[in-house]
Amino acid sequence: MVTDTGTTPGSQSALRQANERRVVDVLRRDGTQTQAELARATGLSAASVSNIVRGLRAAGTVSVRNTSSNGRRARAVTLLRPPGTVVAVDFAVDQIRVAIGDSEGNMLAREAIAYEVAADAPRAVRRAAWLTETALLGARIDLGTVASVVASVPGPIAPDTGAVGPISCLPRWAGFRPAPALQERLALPVLAENDANLAVVAERRLGAAQGADHVIQLVLGEGVGAGIVMSGRLFQGAGGTAGEIGHIGLDPRGQVCRCGNRGCLETFVGTGYLLNMLPRNYDLAQGTDRVRLNDVVSSALRGDPGARRIIAEAGTALGQGVAIMANLFNPDRVVVGGDLAEAGSLLLDPMRRSMELGTLGSALAQLELVASALGEDAPLRGALLTATHSLR
Repeated sequence: MVTDTGTTPGSQSALRQANERRVVDVLRRDGTQTQAELARATGLSAASVSNIVRGLRAAGTVSVRNTSSNGRRARAVTLLRPPGTVVAVDFAVDQIRVAIGDSEGNMLAREAIAYEVAADAPRAVRRAAWLTETALLGARIDLGTVASVVASVPGPIAPDTGAVGPISCLPRWAGFRPAPALQERLALPVLAENDANLAVVAERRLGAAQGADHVIQLVLGEGVGAGIVMSGRLFQGAGGTAGEIGHIGLDPRGQVCRCGNRGCLETFVGTGYLLNMLPRNYDLAQGTDRVRLNDVVSSALRGDPGARRIIAEAGTALGQGVAIMANLFNPDRVVVGGDLAEAGSLLLDPMRRSMELGTLGSALAQLELVASALGEDAPLRGALLTATHSLR
């Protein structure tokens, strides 16, 4: 548990940050220096310089190599990139993941725990704070060097209040503000963002949407969300609910959705709905107590006809929903992520056929449909990249 309430002037954290800046300023001005030279230039003790260099090295800020100075063994320190550590926290439905990144958003370390996030928002935040401290400790990075934290949440976030919307995969989080709650625990600046929005940021920078300026990124899970980039800019909508593609209505006489409407896309593609389509003895046939969607995908890839039918029908429905989005936004790339996307062509081929029936020819001609290159890491990596903006 974090007991420090902030980096107030005179605190140990503030003093460490000031000393770290002194070391970095010398390296930036004078180039590679030995640790002894750094101690003389900064006026810090050799032990303090050694500890600071160790933290900077763990964060990927400097490199250290053995050398000699005046006939004695020494350690030469070279500045690699501007200092600054960022943290990404991913609140999935059934787990919490934390990643530590450098000033350019490169992942340095990660930790994950299985956890029922949906049950209790404040407890999930407390657990995430503990996991963040654990990840930093394992990476030998001081909490005081962290510049920014971004949290990924599987639901819409109101841009004005930071509150989770009433319709999400985390119904008990409705109205909860995860950023201030986590910020209070860590005494660090925290931003909360929708997981699909963060995923599209990562795919454009590192993955399957590189080079595309008009992108729809689907995140398939308990719900169906979409991150939208138009003309190179993230599109969130007036209230942060842009991209809630899972609530596009496909069948007015279909199943009741958690949003209260009938026949939403989510009722054809959401994980819970798909698993309900399985035969009652399916879990026994797999030899497990509980079947997950990735078990169904694995069975489909092995040729199981029932699993293939479920995924094909999901692909057809998903194509109908994406066709509406394609006619509205005219993207040049649609990226499909989430557990269901691991089915590859078993999902994408029915999607394409369905989109051919519902998408304008001119829109379809410019559209590329691809699977995510980053998989479940997309929101986490997008959070790291977003956190680096505070260092610019």
